[in-house]
Amino acid sequence: MAKYGLRTIAVAYLLFLLVLPVGLIVWRTFGDGLAPFVEALTSPSALHAFRVTLEVALWAVVANTVFGVGAALLLVRHEFPGKRLLSAFIDLPMAVSPVVVGLALILLYGRFSPVGGQLESWGIQIIFSTPGMVLATVFVALPLVVRAVVPVLEELGDEQEQAAHTLGASRFQTFLRITLPGIRSALAYGVVLCLARSLGEYGAVAVVSGRLVDQTQTLTLFVEERFQNFDQPAAFAAATALALLAVVTLLLTRLLRPKD
Repeated sequence: MAKYGLRTIAVAYLLFLLVLPVGLIVWRTFGDGLAPFVEALTSPSALHAFRVTLEVALWAVVANTVFGVGAALLLVRHEFPGKRLLSAFIDLPMAVSPVVVGLALILLYGRFSPVGGQLESWGIQIIFSTPGMVLATVFVALPLVVRAVVPVLEELGDEQEQAAHTLGASRFQTFLRITLPGIRSALAYGVVLCLARSLGEYGAVAVVSGRLVDQTQTLTLFVEERFQNFDQPAAFAAATALALLAVVTLLLTRLLRPKD
């Protein structure tokens, strides 16, 4: 009885927290057929939001992939003072509110800050433009690639890398031929997680973007703006598109997750 009771609680929890809300959005989206869904997602504003979302997410994934692999190698293969502190800082985005991150970026790179003012005098605008949105997204997704790669590097050990060095291979050759093939699945898993987090980011991006329609509006901001302006078909269509992206990401993570 206890086993079936726990199963019932778990199913009911997921039903009311996840399945019913998402199912209701999908039902409202396709309640009048497929045509309104296609029309809403092919509007100029929606297409621009898609483009901005993909641009920000791809830059964030590239930055976090490069940093993630480098940081993982540093944490696993080297001993240095402050190693635990660095590891703790990498996990900081998991504890800090994205809204706080956005506010911190405004204080640092805003027009009236020393750094932001200097950059704008050179013609480089960070806040209320794509670079600021990329920085915010990079921060919130920072730990995902690192934490996916570190356990695999620890499991692999460094015996094969040392043997390659003994045979005359350079560090770059060793990385390409020994390290990278070993962490390939874990790296792909971390990249997919990072992409999913970047596509769905709202809080930090909402603060630093200024929510400028047809300029700095991502798909998540498009959903909010359309809903607040009583354009529910467009809001539900965009929300369904984000849900479909989440499902695809979930399937990819299941396929790419490193085996024990």
